[in-house]
Amino acid sequence: MKGWWPRIVAAGSLRVLCLYDEKRRANPDPEIKKYVEKAREIAGVTIDPKLTKLSDKDIVEMILFPVVNEACRVLDESIVVKAADLDIPAVMGMGFSPYRGGIMFWADTLGSKYIYSRLEERSNLYGEFFKPCSYLALRAAKGALLVRISSYFFVH
Repeated sequence: MKGWWPRIVAAGSLRVLCLYDEKRRANPDPEIKKYVEKAREIAGVTIDPKLTKLSDKDIVEMILFPVVNEACRVLDESIVVKAADLDIPAVMGMGFSPYRGGIMFWADTLGSKYIYSRLEERSNLYGEFFKPCSYLALRAAKGALLVRISSYFFVH
């Protein structure tokens, strides 16, 4: 067997990540930690201690801000006509929360300056993956929304 995953399965270590109480609330299975540590050992993976102390907000930003950054590239390159062309698939395809309005609508509730600054910080810490694109940098410098308001109402 190649790789670490088949070895974990062969060792009989496959378990669920959560246990559910009588009210069907998920709680992390305390037994799973030893399996995670074993998988890391087999894979030769070490954990950056800084990453274990991230807040929920930081985790959300580290996952979704690169998506926003890529969406900005797609808008800038005119691959899509309007922001709704990204928001609707985000809700329908990615499972993005509908009440947040889609990835670009949500991003505008946070502000281009904030997203740019957080991506810039992470780019300095973790590398090019988090580097803000030129469209995002320009919108942040102007303090402008990421989407063109008219793009929600009119097809260009």
